[in-house]
Parts: sequence; C-alpha cells; structure tokens
Amino acid sequence: MSKKIIITIDGWSSCGKSTLAKQLARELGYVYVDSGAMYRAITLYFLRNHIDWTEKKEVQQALKDINLEFVYNPSKNVSEIYLNDENVEYVIRDLVVAEKVSDIAAIKEVRDFAVAQQQKMGAKKGIVMDGRDIGTVVFPKAELKIFMTADNSIRVERRFRELYDKNPNVSIEEVKNNLEMRDYIDSHREVSPLRQAKDALVLDNTHLNEKEQFEKALNWVKIKIVEKNAG
Repeated sequence: MSKKIIITIDGWSSCGKSTLAKQLARELGYVYVDSGAMYRAITLYFLRNHIDWTEKKEVQQALKDINLEFVYNPSKNVSEIYLNDENVEYVIRDLVVAEKVSDIAAIKEVRDFAVAQQQKMGAKKGIVMDGRDIGTVVFPKAELKIFMTADNSIRVERRFRELYDKNPNVSIEEVKNNLEMRDYIDSHREVSPLRQAKDALVLDNTHLNEKEQFEKALNWVKIKIVEKNAG
C-alpha cells in the first residue's frame, strides 16, 4: 500500500492556493484542510459576538466557545467549514470578514488554537493544507512544501473577479487596498509571519493557467510519493 504524505501550500493572498489544494486532494483522494477558512470562521465568530480582540482574556474565553470542523459535501465534491454546527463556507468570504481576518489571525492565542486543530487533522497524513504558515509552523516536516506567488496586478485582478460575482458594488481599488494591507500584516506579524520555508518549491503562476499549475504540482507530488515509498 502506497504511503501517504503531507502537502503544504503557502503563499500570498489570491494566488490560487485553495484551488490547487482542492485539485490535488481530489486527485489523490486526500483530505483538504483550508486553514484560511478556519481563521475566517474565527473572525466571523468574533464579529458576530462583538469580541474585543485586543483583550487577551476575552479572546481566550471566545475560543473556548468555538468548534470548527470540515464536513464533506457530496453534491459539490468538496469539504465545507462548519462553525458551531453551522455551514459558514460562503458567509466567511464576505469583504467585511476579509478586512479583519489578518488582524485576528495575527493574535497568538488564535494561532495556537488553530495550529493545534490543524496538527490533529494531519496526524494520519494524507492531507493537503493551504495557508500562510503551514510549511513553516504547522507541518515543518511535511514531505512536500509548495510556496505560491504571482505578480500583484494578476492577484488583484483574480480577487476582484471572485468578489465581483458576489458583490457587483465592490471596486478594484478596494480590492487592491485590501490585498496590500493583508500582505503587509501577514508578512510583518510577530507570530508565525508569512515566509517561504527553506525546502519549499516555488510555484509562480503569473503566466500559468489552472491546468498547467496543477500538472506541475502533481508532478512534484508523484516524485515525493515515490521517494517516501522508496525510503
């Protein structure tokens, strides 16, 4: 029986990390864990319950009341995130959540909470997880680490198209400012900043389409699985 591996996909916002992670998980029969959705769900809970995230004790108490899980949706062939038994997969994609998620994800207690849950999910291997610190903090010993990047203008355009479908009132300037702010916070936060793991393979998809990107990553996966089984 072929041994399973852990695949981590880190990188900047709107580089297509989730798209690639879902494709690889589906192809390999692995579990896909969207770490970004976890932070967005925590953010949604904080916003709904008016949690003052500058107050450490309030944050700690709030986290005790949060239960996150991924539930497979057979009709869509994807796993969706549930916050306290409510499917919030689409609510967490709103711009109001996107504007606050980097601030909340930078809080040590929030990251400790999420990382502990992520590591538990990966105990049996056979998972693909994307985020900002998966290859550096969550699974530093993962067999395959991918770091995704793309030109800023391409990322803004992709994010705008994604949001415009849901909210035609959104402007490209809003999206550009939001992306720049998230990049700055993600890369400058004290706890687990976004950075490329030393042993990560860089996937710049500025000039790649989804199919080309997938084939390149899948080839890397196959090599790592062969190495794992040979070892």
